[in-house]
Amino acid sequence: MTSQPIRVGIIGVHPDKGWAALAHIPALQLAADFKLTAVSHRELDTAKAAATKFGVSHAFDTTDQLVNDEEVDLVVICVKVPEHRKLIEAALYAGKAVLCEWPLSTDLEGAMAIRDLARAKGLPAAIGLQTRAAPAINFVRDLLVEGHVGRVISSSFIGSGIVWGNTLPQSFAYTLDPAVGGSMVNVVVGHTLDAMLTALRGKFADVSARVASVRKTIRIDETGQDVAMTVADQVAVSGLLDTGVFVNAHFRGGMSSATNFHWEINGDAGDIVVTSPVGYTGMGGFRVQAAQHGRPLADVEIPEAYSLGLEAGLTQSMALSYRRLASDLRDGTHLAPTFDDAVELHHLVDEIARTGKVAHRLVR
Repeated sequence: MTSQPIRVGIIGVHPDKGWAALAHIPALQLAADFKLTAVSHRELDTAKAAATKFGVSHAFDTTDQLVNDEEVDLVVICVKVPEHRKLIEAALYAGKAVLCEWPLSTDLEGAMAIRDLARAKGLPAAIGLQTRAAPAINFVRDLLVEGHVGRVISSSFIGSGIVWGNTLPQSFAYTLDPAVGGSMVNVVVGHTLDAMLTALRGKFADVSARVASVRKTIRIDETGQDVAMTVADQVAVSGLLDTGVFVNAHFRGGMSSATNFHWEINGDAGDIVVTSPVGYTGMGGFRVQAAQHGRPLADVEIPEAYSLGLEAGLTQSMALSYRRLASDLRDGTHLAPTFDDAVELHHLVDEIARTGKVAHRLVR
């Protein structure tokens, strides 16, 4: 691509709500390499309202119009997971680079098919695992590389899913359908394990899991109606990485008055603790503490070089991720996660979901 801004078209933009408006568009406004030129929504009036609010030239109500727009170089997909495959295919057949939100597909088979098409077309295809660019994750990764805790022995995590607790907004009711691919296992567990593995520089050599719906019902906020909890509100994952590090993680639905994000990395010479008031890695707000053995934990400031001067918050890791993608598109680097990475994570999530439902009751 030339030195001109990379022109972006986003599928699934509402002027007042949704991930595109909350995260992608603010991030693009902080990324000088990009220019938002087109938005689409299934309702044309909504697309036009979004275009007006965000100062965008083109508003469409069909995917074909957006992906075939000559002023779009990169198609960003911000809709529910079941729609990902057809939209990605449309963009790739139109010869456009793609950035799709995680999960890539509702299942592993679909993710592999999408990856294979992107390979066949020879087009850049990135996945929205933006926490890989988060300052805290990269800072911890470098601390480990520098031997701050010596040899890493184990890593443990406890976190909250934010939703899938006692109540659920109507707008998230669709996540209760396991076939949609938007449950806590898919989204929160997937994003968080990906971030942890990025920092630990490893992959699971073996993994075991347990998933359960401990809450049998969940109340819809707006209606007060109790509906069946048809997806897991508890997920436990344990395994050994290919680097020899033992990992143990527990995710629970909802929010806690106690601990919502607590991640420990234990080495033979010290420990690192990462916490956040929010339940999972995509929301930011990290605090990093560390200590060598025999000393108390102390705060460790994340150097500004990791944030590139961007303010901490929801937009930060997204904006940093876009900067990595710009480098890949312009200079041929390999900084942003791709559909290959997405399929690898789908394999892990699929294994957790598949094996986590099997349990043997103890007989006494």
